[in-house]
This record gives sequence, structure tokens and C-alpha cells, in this order.
Amino acid sequence: MLAALLLTADVLFAAGGDFHPFANAEAAKPVIGVDEPSYLELVAAGPKVAHNAAETAFPDGQQAASRYHTRARFLPVGIANERGLQVRTILVERSISAKFPQIHEIGGVRPDPLPWHPLGLAVDMMIPDPGSAQGIALGDAIVAYVMSNAKRFGIQDAIWRGVYYTPDGAKASRLGHYDHVHVTTTGGGYPTGRETYLAD
Repeated sequence: MLAALLLTADVLFAAGGDFHPFANAEAAKPVIGVDEPSYLELVAAGPKVAHNAAETAFPDGQQAASRYHTRARFLPVGIANERGLQVRTILVERSISAKFPQIHEIGGVRPDPLPWHPLGLAVDMMIPDPGSAQGIALGDAIVAYVMSNAKRFGIQDAIWRGVYYTPDGAKASRLGHYDHVHVTTTGGGYPTGRETYLAD
């Protein structure tokens, strides 16, 4: 028995005493190949009226913890058919789809004697009830949003209710567009499938 114990000790010392009962765990690997963190916003909870004894434990209506919420950085696919659209046009279309859920139809590539739609440089946001006060306000808001982001979107122009908008200003036009907002971008080339479209 003593000989067996001595033999075990000799083996351990010969191996440098490097004995581990468990296998080395591998380092955790990321699930998604994205190195950039998501936005995280901490929002302090406001005062609230106590409804029970447990809630009165904090003086002056303060709450024990802050709440938080996250905002996705990546724009999901929008409501338009993106086939044939160029990258800046896709960014505009996805941004409008995300920001204006009232829009249910966006036109993209289609046959036209002018080159913008066939080349994937333009999209048309169809306005619900376009002659109503709500419809006009929605179209106005889309134009304002697009023009305030003209550099980011690569905006060439927008047309809505007889007005032609460019990053340099607006002027009256005979082009109409009373039922939809037309937006033209500078394109940026056709997608390769490796693009990432980020929210503003």
C-alpha cells in the first residue's frame, strides 16, 4: 500500500505537479461578430405616488432603482422592395420606414423615362389620405426629416405638393407629387451584401 502511494507521488512530481481535476474551460466567444456596443441609456425614475407601505420606504417619492432601455443601432429592412436600389437610397427608405410607421407603401425601382427610379436612385413615400390635414402634415414631416439629414442620406432632391426641395433651398415646381413624397439620392453604388445601415 505504501509503495502504491509513493509511486503516485513520484508520478505527480515527475509531471511537475500539474494536475487539474477539470479540463480548462475555453474563453467565451461572441455570438455575433459585432465589436461595437449597442446604445444603453440610463433614465432616472421620476417621483411617483406611493400606493402601498412598501413604496413609502423611500423618502420624497424616490424609487430604489433606475430603469433602462436599449435602442437598436441597426435599421431593419424597410417596407419597400430594395432590389435594384443603391445604398444611400436604401438608407433613406429604411430610415423613413422606421421613423414614420404611418407609411405603408414605398415605391422604388420602376420603369420611367427619367433615370432616377430605374437606376435605384429614388423612392416614393405614398401618403395615406394625402389631401387631409394629417396627410399634408405627414408629408411635410418626411420632407423636413430628409432635408435635415441631407448630408447623411446623400440627398439630391425631394418633391412634395408642387415644391422642389434641395439641400440649397426650395422652389415652386410644376412636378406635382400631391399623393407621395419623392426623394432622390446620389446613390452611392449598388449593395454588395456587406453593408450596415445604422439608425440616426
